Amino acid sequence: MTHLRKLLFLRNLSSMPCLKYFTLPAGCSLRACSSRSQQCIPSLNRKTNDHSRQNALYGQPVALTHPHIIKAGEVLPGIQLEEVKLRRHALIQAIRAYCAVNIDKNIKNHIIIIPAANKKYMSDKIPYVFRQNSDFLYLSGCQEPESVLVMEIDSSTKHKTTIFLRPKDKHAEMWDGSRTGVELAPDVFGVEQAMDIGELMDYLCRYSFAYPNALVWYGKNCSNLSNVSHVIKDMFNCEPRSPTELIHQLRVIKSASEINLMRKSCEIASQAINRTMKQSFPGINEHHIFASVDYYARLGGANFLAYPPVVAGGTNATTIHYINNNQIIENGELVLLDAGCEYHGYTSDITRTWPVNGTFSEPQRVLYEVLQLVQSELLSCLLSTEGETLDRLFDTMCTKIGKYLQEIKLIPGSLSGVELSRAAYKFCPHHASHYLGMDVHDTPLISRNIQLKPGMVCTVEPGIYIAKDRTDVPAEFKGLGLRIEDDVLIKSCNEIEVLTAQCVKDRILLENILSNTDTQEKV
Repeated sequence: MTHLRKLLFLRNLSSMPCLKYFTLPAGCSLRACSSRSQQCIPSLNRKTNDHSRQNALYGQPVALTHPHIIKAGEVLPGIQLEEVKLRRHALIQAIRAYCAVNIDKNIKNHIIIIPAANKKYMSDKIPYVFRQNSDFLYLSGCQEPESVLVMEIDSSTKHKTTIFLRPKDKHAEMWDGSRTGVELAPDVFGVEQAMDIGELMDYLCRYSFAYPNALVWYGKNCSNLSNVSHVIKDMFNCEPRSPTELIHQLRVIKSASEINLMRKSCEIASQAINRTMKQSFPGINEHHIFASVDYYARLGGANFLAYPPVVAGGTNATTIHYINNNQIIENGELVLLDAGCEYHGYTSDITRTWPVNGTFSEPQRVLYEVLQLVQSELLSCLLSTEGETLDRLFDTMCTKIGKYLQEIKLIPGSLSGVELSRAAYKFCPHHASHYLGMDVHDTPLISRNIQLKPGMVCTVEPGIYIAKDRTDVPAEFKGLGLRIEDDVLIKSCNEIEVLTAQCVKDRILLENILSNTDTQEKV
């Protein structure tokens, strides 16, 4: 974009509805902005009266206001502020390393723009429960909507982080709750400066004048900020590059603090499912089970369920993503429950299958024991040549399901190799695993074909689904759907930890707890 076009662009900004906040601050001229100095970027006065800080209302829990949730030094429950600052530094290092190899090592100036999630509404003035953008939360520690994190790298390898967020507003806060505001944000989030979100467009414009050849890192496909996308397109001399994959490369390896939060998330979900299984009975509605697992998860400390659970009785379990959850589960049917919870930003994902009347029928028992054996062997395969990657684990799952279904005559004994795996895939048409973390299907830009490393967390979830209308299986197996899913931490090159081990899955133990009321509080 030429300098003249930029001036024309600036002159017309105030008339653009999507950029109504775009105005140059007092004392800042276009001439000053076009230089490479930072004089046109106002600095934040971080001095704050101690008394006013103690009485301040924040936009999220802090140690001062919520000592029962968050400890001194933490920006999020269980996560130290210093850890979040180290994450930002690691991203900057990753961007430099990536550019040196893949783009141009001579590019010195970078600006990284990470947006928060916006509030979304189910109907007029009725919001959905807010959930923060995971990448933004990972790098900022900020739980407030309508915020943006901006990180800058200059030619001297120095870097600066600015958070843009909603200003304090007594009227708005009376309706929607407290905001941290600009004055307190630098100390809360460990950034060099904080600014009003209304000043973001001005800031980006000034930066584009000062560094017209800077490389912009912005995931426009992951953002609701159409106005920011518009400014970047018109003001910078390059197509923005998405930082998402580089962020996911950091997120896929969990820190010790993150692992502790995931352990707790898995413990809460395990106990909630155990109690829910124990209290099921013939004639129960799937929705009752939904409500039960939700209740016990929240009672155990979860913020909410991590996803709409699958509560599938009888033939509904052959629909893999069945979430209607509105049917009566009859005596003699199996229940497939796929549920997990979110605990301070970290998720769990568990599936258990059990007989609603407490006793497996013979066909149910046969399939369950096959599935339990397959899952046990898949857990043992992790980190070996048969499970060194998630894709390799999937191949192993197909082979094992095929082999054991041959033994019970559900797959012809003449099949082998690829043909056997294809036959098995018809019984389990989904992957064996996915990464787990801040999101249920975590870090989706990370290939499932890379070697598993310490700090990764993944699921192991084989299933067997036999539709009611299949004509190639005996009648007693038709309409049965089963899955067993656990969450697993890779601890070292030869050690794993099953984070959901407390959730009962052994067939004999399942039948015992389902029929014994004395075990209700022990499982």
